[in-house]
Amino acid sequence: MKFTLSANDRQSKARAGIVHTDHGDIETPIFMPVGTAGTVKAVHQRELEHDIQAQIILGNTYHLYLRPGTGLLQQAGGLHKFNGWSKPILTDSGGYQVYSLSENRKINDEGVTFKSHIDGSKHVFTPENVMDIQRAIGADIIMALDECTPYPCEYDYAKKSLAITHQWLQRCIRRIDSTQPLYGYQQTLFPIVQGSVYKDLRIQSAEFIAAQNQHGNAIGGLSVGEPHELMYEMTDVVCNILPADKPRYLMGVGTPENILECIALGVDMFDCVMPTRNARNGMLFTTQGIVNIRNEKWKDDLSPIDAELGGYASAFYSKAYLRHLIINKEILGAQIATLHNLTFYLWLVKEARKQILNGTFGEWKNGMVKKVSARL
Repeated sequence: MKFTLSANDRQSKARAGIVHTDHGDIETPIFMPVGTAGTVKAVHQRELEHDIQAQIILGNTYHLYLRPGTGLLQQAGGLHKFNGWSKPILTDSGGYQVYSLSENRKINDEGVTFKSHIDGSKHVFTPENVMDIQRAIGADIIMALDECTPYPCEYDYAKKSLAITHQWLQRCIRRIDSTQPLYGYQQTLFPIVQGSVYKDLRIQSAEFIAAQNQHGNAIGGLSVGEPHELMYEMTDVVCNILPADKPRYLMGVGTPENILECIALGVDMFDCVMPTRNARNGMLFTTQGIVNIRNEKWKDDLSPIDAELGGYASAFYSKAYLRHLIINKEILGAQIATLHNLTFYLWLVKEARKQILNGTFGEWKNGMVKKVSARL
């Protein structure tokens, strides 16, 4: 994997670049739709590629390991062939899912023992077998096993957790360096910066991760309940340390406002379940602001969901029709809303890239943040 830096914004730390992978190029800044179990919920791969114009999607190691299992994925030739997606895939190591299973897991220096949420069976994740699992899944970008600390988190716990995350990273690197891809294309490891909301720990972690000299780096442990101001502060601290010639991936972020503010801090890659999950509940992100399509005010509104955005789902269907579908719990409602939200998110980062290349990002961002965070 290679990263080409195309432009830097004059008014902020925003930048535009290209991540080159064997499954295609990714123009940054980029938002990556989340396909936890090998599918972006309610969306066909054809729609992802042609309507939404996604350049990369996510899979999740924890979920794919449990179902359908690495044996079947290897038999299929990897996740790309299993789900029919021909562009890049990134896999989360499962660290966040293990974090969310706090009542059913135990962490020590060796790894994590946890119980499946499906049937209660016991499993172990180590840095080594998580690398092997992601090799078998066939991701282009593989995430290191880490511990995602909760918020709030005591300083001493965050410090001990960070030491484990760094130790695990070194084991991940050794495993990746001593093994080969299974399907004939390159796979790249991204380390993850942790440290909760403690500046000294974030600095220590960012310096350690930068010193590993991997092809890209991630920032984890944010967007877990902390105030947005703390998220931005920690992101800024870390981006000032991580090398400028490598892509920076902020994990699990976030709202359109979060994404724009963090692009301004130097982040290149984002993912979040918000556009798909909120779509299924009737919350739409639009170029004019946030719409709760369940509200009575949209009952007779025959205007397009978002005429300015364009795209099939956004421009063809009316707010009144989508509200009718959502209220009646029609599956098509979830599909249309999901298509719209993902189209908006991909439009947002594409427009941000255009503004960076034009040298106008700073002023555009300030106006856009106000628009996309307004509730209509």
